[in-house]
Amino acid sequence: MRLRTSINRDWRFTLGDPPDAARPHFDDAGWQQVGLPHSFSLPYFQEASFHVGPGWYRRTLTLEEAQSTDVVRLDFEGAFQTADVFVNGVAVARHEGGYTGFVIDISEHVHPGANLLAVRVDNTWNPEIAPLAGEHVFSGGLYRDVWLETMGTLHVDWHGTRVTTPGLDHGRPTVCVETELRNTEQVPALLQVVTQILDPDGRVVASAESDDIHCPPGVTTVRQTTEVIPDVRLWSPETPNLYRAVSTLLSAQGAVVDRYETRFGFRHFSWTADQGFFLNGAHRYLRGVNVHQDQAGWGDAVTNRSIRRDLEMVKDAGFDFVRGSHYPHDPAFTAYADELGLLVWSEGVFWGTGPGSTSPWGGGSYPVDERHRAGFEASLKAQLAEMIRINRNNPSVVVWSMGNEAFFCDPRVLPEVRRVLSELVEVARELDPTRPAAVGGAQRGDLDHIGDIAGYNGDGAHLFRDPGVPNMVSEYGSVMEERPGTFAPGWGDLTEGAEPTPEVPFPWRFPWRSGEVVWCGFDHGSIAGHRFGSMGLVDYARLPKRAWYWYRQAYRELPPPPWPVAGQPTRLLLEADRTVLERSDGTDDLQIVVTLADEQGRPVSATAPIVLTIESGPGEFATGRRICFGDADAADNTCVVRDGRAAAFFRSYHAGASHIRATSPGLQDAVLRVITAQEPPFMGFSAVPLDRPASRNGLDRSPQPGPESLTNFGRDNPTRASSNAPEHPSLHVNDGSPTTYWAPLDGDNEAWVAIDLERLVTVHHVQITFPGEGRRRFLVEASRDRAAWTVIADLSAEGSLSTARVQDLGVDKTVARQVRVRFLADSDPAQGVTALSVLGHL
Repeated sequence: MRLRTSINRDWRFTLGDPPDAARPHFDDAGWQQVGLPHSFSLPYFQEASFHVGPGWYRRTLTLEEAQSTDVVRLDFEGAFQTADVFVNGVAVARHEGGYTGFVIDISEHVHPGANLLAVRVDNTWNPEIAPLAGEHVFSGGLYRDVWLETMGTLHVDWHGTRVTTPGLDHGRPTVCVETELRNTEQVPALLQVVTQILDPDGRVVASAESDDIHCPPGVTTVRQTTEVIPDVRLWSPETPNLYRAVSTLLSAQGAVVDRYETRFGFRHFSWTADQGFFLNGAHRYLRGVNVHQDQAGWGDAVTNRSIRRDLEMVKDAGFDFVRGSHYPHDPAFTAYADELGLLVWSEGVFWGTGPGSTSPWGGGSYPVDERHRAGFEASLKAQLAEMIRINRNNPSVVVWSMGNEAFFCDPRVLPEVRRVLSELVEVARELDPTRPAAVGGAQRGDLDHIGDIAGYNGDGAHLFRDPGVPNMVSEYGSVMEERPGTFAPGWGDLTEGAEPTPEVPFPWRFPWRSGEVVWCGFDHGSIAGHRFGSMGLVDYARLPKRAWYWYRQAYRELPPPPWPVAGQPTRLLLEADRTVLERSDGTDDLQIVVTLADEQGRPVSATAPIVLTIESGPGEFATGRRICFGDADAADNTCVVRDGRAAAFFRSYHAGASHIRATSPGLQDAVLRVITAQEPPFMGFSAVPLDRPASRNGLDRSPQPGPESLTNFGRDNPTRASSNAPEHPSLHVNDGSPTTYWAPLDGDNEAWVAIDLERLVTVHHVQITFPGEGRRRFLVEASRDRAAWTVIADLSAEGSLSTARVQDLGVDKTVARQVRVRFLADSDPAQGVTALSVLGHL
């Protein structure tokens, strides 16, 4: 029978590429002892740089005699990004693609007793592996769970069921189960499949029995449909009812040879171009957040519990929708969304980013070199197919997205980008005709009508009004601030031409728009640096900013807690979200929060250095047996104390009681006791170092460029303007075309046009091209927040009257996110602006 066991514990790891590391008798005594999930970059706190290159993992697999006669498989939930797997010195498989899981049959390579498993993981940028670019980080590692599975030679294949509910939208729901049966024997076999449908209470409500099935070697698909099931309980964010399909395989003699469970839900939905989104026949305006997967210290190597914690915070703030930006997330992500009642936009890996970073991932979405295109396109399609296969039964998933902002590419290959997106859409429709295929970030490049749904980011919220295709705003907001932040929403481009009022608080929620998704839910790591990644409603250590409380008050009518007031701390308070760690296999963790308090124990808004130390018992922080938080006024990273609080994540691979002490000079200590409940027991000695140094060999360090190596920013970034003349929208100022231009409406006497650089840039030059010669007076201004503007070039004086068609303006170097050209009231801006670009560096 089927047995699934975590093998996250007891690995040895090293960076680099030692020869013969796959051999069983290789000496790895000097390697680090680690548990999974694990990242090359451990510990990681939003740095722009990270290790790039290979790393090795090794551990022993001990099999009993009975296990070694079964099918033995390894189920990897993710490895970034190329994984070569060796068993007892033999290369058994390679997987390319960092965000989707894969399974490997190692039956022919194992024996009873001890077996050596070695995995070489390499995160080197590869022009034939998607994604080629992005704005998060690309740390290597076995950063998701790995499982050992044993089963009989006749079994349900990996993620081998597809469950649909035909007839539900007509009031006659049935369950259709397609089951892929794998026969690893060399001879045919006779099987029968019995499928039972269990309701949320575990009661059998329907069943189906197949005739005898002739199964030759390989895979055979069996399709079963139940009778109509009355009174089904629908799945929705308010009622996340989950059913199970239990598939039992019986041999010709009636013996059970495999049992496989598939969780699913009854719900039907539609996306419409004129009336928005409907779930179970009821209109629903989707309110969502974008979510990256990493968190403070552990980077991408997060536990399942951390994934659930994130989604609980999304739900707690009143959101009902989450976009898995911008890659397939851990399978636990959709499983917990099913349980909590969150609708999911599941996204593929086709995306690009604007210029600025010297990281190899800071570029276009599609290869310019023709030699790499076939391999790259195969990678896109393979990862899309894996994403769909893994998540196709989750009721939370209501759309497959092909990627994000693929228009960021060399202009020469934009036609190829459109072609490939069209092909990906067809792949998604073929693999799953029950869900639509979307194109995320479709606000440039004429991408928005390629798929079934268009996701518009940034200025796409106001540039595409009633576009004639089902659509939503897939990104809005992007407020850069540290905790505690501002008690306000980050509506961003949603409000252009649709300012909220007390009577109409959300005027941009048009009937034809399906919803809106804030960028973003949580601070994350980014190749553009710490500040660029700090756009979340919640900080990197999962402490909410005040914006999170604003949404929770607006959407759930829950008032925010009293804010801590400035004061003199005298003591520390230490608490955890739970005091019992239920699992010791790397799937569970605790969030531990330390607070500065006054004599009466009241939290105060202050900062001070704090150290958390595991004094006894099992467990670890990402930094080792202790974690040191700096004074926020003296450190430019997120491992600091802000607004009187700091947090860390604790996990353990052994059972026992752990005592954690918080200390700070001049303040009273605090002590916390937590229990890890699962085996194996802690034996009194921890191999985890007191301080785990960050991995620095081979770091992808982005050098700080000087004036001689400036980057041209602004192409295809979001734009805004005081007004837009027909046929001359603001996006024409940075579309790269010399024949298009922005122009204001007649009568706009305070005309301006602006570019959002989407990152903090040190500006050296601003280049402006006008449609023709003319007499103009204007200012060039810069801002970090679209509220306070600083003049960086002044052509407003009478003596500065401009007649030139092209202006190349050296400016006083300033750090800015937005740059705008503002015409003076007595100027004539009617000709508009053909091009506006910014030269500088991150």
